[in-house]
Amino acid sequence: MKTSWKTILLWFLPFFVIGFFLWQVFFTSNNSEVGKNVASSKMTYGRFLEYLDMGWVKKVDLYDNGHTAIVEAIGPDLGNRIQQIRVELPVSAPELVSQLKKAKVDLDAHPQSNRATIWNILGNLFLPLILIAGLALLFQRSGNSAGGTNSAMSFSKSKTQVQIETNTGVVFDDVAGVEEAKEEFQEVVTFLKRPESFTAVGASIPKGVLLVGPPGTGKTLLAKAIAGEAGVPFFSISGSEFVEMFVGVGASRVRDLFKKAKENAPCIIFIDEIDAVGRQRGAGIGGGNDEREQTLNQLLTEMDGFEGNTGIIVVAATNRADILDAALLRPGRFDRQVTVDVPDFKGRLAILAVHAKNKKMAPEVSLDAIARRTPGFSGADLANLLNESAILTARRKKIAITLLEIDTAIDRVVAGMEGTPLIDSKSKRLIAYHEIGHAIVGSLLKHHDPVKKVTLIPRGQARGLTWFLPAEEQSLISRAQILARIIGALGGRAAEEVVFGDVEVTTGASNDLQQVTSLARQMVTRFGMSEIGPLSLENPNADPFLGRSMGGRSAYSDRIATNIDMQIQTIIQQCHEIAIQIIKNNRVVIDRLVDVLIEKETLDGEEFNQIIAEYTVLPEKLTYISRL
Repeated sequence: MKTSWKTILLWFLPFFVIGFFLWQVFFTSNNSEVGKNVASSKMTYGRFLEYLDMGWVKKVDLYDNGHTAIVEAIGPDLGNRIQQIRVELPVSAPELVSQLKKAKVDLDAHPQSNRATIWNILGNLFLPLILIAGLALLFQRSGNSAGGTNSAMSFSKSKTQVQIETNTGVVFDDVAGVEEAKEEFQEVVTFLKRPESFTAVGASIPKGVLLVGPPGTGKTLLAKAIAGEAGVPFFSISGSEFVEMFVGVGASRVRDLFKKAKENAPCIIFIDEIDAVGRQRGAGIGGGNDEREQTLNQLLTEMDGFEGNTGIIVVAATNRADILDAALLRPGRFDRQVTVDVPDFKGRLAILAVHAKNKKMAPEVSLDAIARRTPGFSGADLANLLNESAILTARRKKIAITLLEIDTAIDRVVAGMEGTPLIDSKSKRLIAYHEIGHAIVGSLLKHHDPVKKVTLIPRGQARGLTWFLPAEEQSLISRAQILARIIGALGGRAAEEVVFGDVEVTTGASNDLQQVTSLARQMVTRFGMSEIGPLSLENPNADPFLGRSMGGRSAYSDRIATNIDMQIQTIIQQCHEIAIQIIKNNRVVIDRLVDVLIEKETLDGEEFNQIIAEYTVLPEKLTYISRL
């Protein structure tokens, strides 16, 4: 690596300045000490005058422009022998010279060296010059690194990470689980490679594509794959880098970004987390951020203003499309919105295959089984799952990832780190009845998901956990399924009430009650699944900057609000009664399951169902829900 002389000078400049300063101080101070070290003893000025009056002073040498005197004196107090004594003279003593002449004292003055004077002058001039030169080099270096210019005020330049190379290192084969999105972007790649195939029939490619989806679904990776497939320059920047405290800096960075893009067209500009700069203008209490709104206005103009940007395609990503400004989403700017949602079973299987390429898996590990066990997992979650499995494998000193590591990693990703196992006590038995209550109610309800695992091993904030695994991908949920989930969530509290009595119920059902209340409220206000009727009583356009629940005035009367509360209470109360009835009717098998669970601490779904089958006929799933 070649190092310039400016860099070397910049590194050694502080040491040079400090060294020069210390040398100057040492030299001048050393010169000023001439004569002081001749005399080892000191005398006050008043004592000196007394010696002069008594005639003991024989010779006086003046130094430092008359500020210091070396006196040769002899007398009884000095052992009747000549001694040299240093005296610090006052600044103004004009009568001293007259007194010395009158006493016929040998007087000699030693002027300050011209060499010291010259060095003082040079030091006072040279040190500021060195500091100015160092600051100039520092500003020049920061200017070159920020924008390729020599300006120290280059903070207005965009901080884009430009990849002039035609290979970003990512292609469509590296992105799995988003097949629909890749098909949408295939047109963009074709336009960048062969634009004549579109222009020949009068078609024009969209100027902007907005990627919308939850975090971790691969939006940024997909944008890199577009540039990698097309082989064009890739400009990437975060939306937060446009927003600064200085007025006009954000708009200047937008102009600079598009200027660079025009010089390298055709190219792709990728803006990650565009909601940081593209939020609705004028939203919020007291108005909006003027600087951010100016930046957004400049972005709108650059994308579709008076000057066209032929060959520049803007790709942006966000998980908050609901708060973006309407002008940003209109045709001509972001013409298309591509939803990148959490993958389905086939998508999860493809993602696992991509991330398992560099993992050493045991022969019995099936990616198909892992994909079925991880509904709702995003691409980032699946990558983290396999990585956690590999870490556990290395920690346990195994040579390949087994099903045990996969199961532990799934539990850790879903529920958190494993805690200290519970000791045998009344608390452990109560938690066991609570979890078995969830499991038995869920297993005996016709429309509930089957049990995957019941455990008493604490994870995260939970003292025990019950996992239910959906039998199939569920894009739509029926009323019977929602009611079944409410009854299953109330199974833990119902078991505590039946087994231990009302006075012994615990706070362990707090999260269950929150989930139950939320589901019941959505049934009434969003899904129209109550006696109020098929009405949507939630305002979908509530201001997100004020909070969903306080963004606007209620769209219904106080009487409807009272009916909503009554319907929610009725649904939960009826589901609670069904959960209690199921617990009472199956008390024998519940006691058996609790004993096994306390002994083993973990029951998988297969063993759980085998024990239930000894006491209950599973095909006769309970149909309590039909009564609601």
